[in-house]
Amino acid sequence: MFVFPVFRIFFRGHTSGNENVPLKGSLVVVANHGSHLDPPFLGHVLGRPVAFMAKAELFKIPIISSIIRACGAYPVSRGASDREAIRIATARLDEGWATGVFLDGTRQDNGRINNPMAGAALLSARTGSLILPVAIINSHKALRRGFFLPRFVPIYIRIGKPILPPASRKKNDLLATTEQLKFVINSMIDQGSLA
Repeated sequence: MFVFPVFRIFFRGHTSGNENVPLKGSLVVVANHGSHLDPPFLGHVLGRPVAFMAKAELFKIPIISSIIRACGAYPVSRGASDREAIRIATARLDEGWATGVFLDGTRQDNGRINNPMAGAALLSARTGSLILPVAIINSHKALRRGFFLPRFVPIYIRIGKPILPPASRKKNDLLATTEQLKFVINSMIDQGSLA
């Protein structure tokens, strides 16, 4: 697919930790979110399809719709409750998908985990799925918010070791796992370049 040359050639993309990716079974892939480049690049480097939530409006745009469907995205209506989004993501996990979650829920201008939400931990607790922490380095510099054209800076993706599901669905357990994910991903970001 065209994602490979874009990631590898234009953005001089490098990855590490691919041996940490379980290739079968349900998996909650958790990452930081710096730009719209993150979902296709993440799906490309993991070696297995990753389903991401995407705004339903994007599925009405012909070219964008084809791209995001090919990347395993599924629509969530604007204004849909968090409960509905969790229900759809849970169904994908029950089907054995890897389901992608951006821990802050939206793009962050500094490319880090800042204000994580417990949705990924809840999905893992509900389905018994492992959690795979991933750090996407520099995508926030490559495609900045409000800019249409990318800057071709190197993008690095560092894949951590899977983390067990929270001990329970209790708030304290979900928050503890969420904080662990924040620490692990930000630590991988702080390691910087892979080249």
